[in-house]
Amino acid sequence: MKKLTLLFLTIGFIGLSTYETKAQALGTNYQNAIGGRFGVANGITFKHFMNERDALDFILNFRAKKNQYSSFRLVGLYEIHNPIANAAGLQWYYGIGAGIGSYTYKGNQSNKDSNVYLSVDGVLGLDYKFNGAPINIALDWKPSFDISPDQGLDFEGVGLSIRFAF
Repeated sequence: MKKLTLLFLTIGFIGLSTYETKAQALGTNYQNAIGGRFGVANGITFKHFMNERDALDFILNFRAKKNQYSSFRLVGLYEIHNPIANAAGLQWYYGIGAGIGSYTYKGNQSNKDSNVYLSVDGVLGLDYKFNGAPINIALDWKPSFDISPDQGLDFEGVGLSIRFAF
């Protein structure tokens, strides 16, 4: 947890030190945003808009349960954003992507196991950019189809992202 906090703070300070005041970041639109994602798995998220509708979202998640397992996972998503009428700064979005990472199962010494984690991910959510402030929040559901180490569907991917927009 200390490493995650240190990594998040370092990335935040780098983002703040390279921050260039733009009218876009203070309006209801933004091009880039970096921050934290909180939910079943916690981590760091970076979103980049390629144009008004299309965005790439990268999420580095960390998940652990004491004496059972720990994991990290990098997910890349292609998202399509659609404005909601009469709600400046509010958009709904959907998308698809993939994930790769590592799982370590912790048990007794004879039962420890590590695996590469592969998945196909979807996303459906709401994105809001505060007018006049460089703050973006998103609430989404990110189901995944796990390919490895076990095959199956995972519907637990609800998360809240709080980001610094620039």
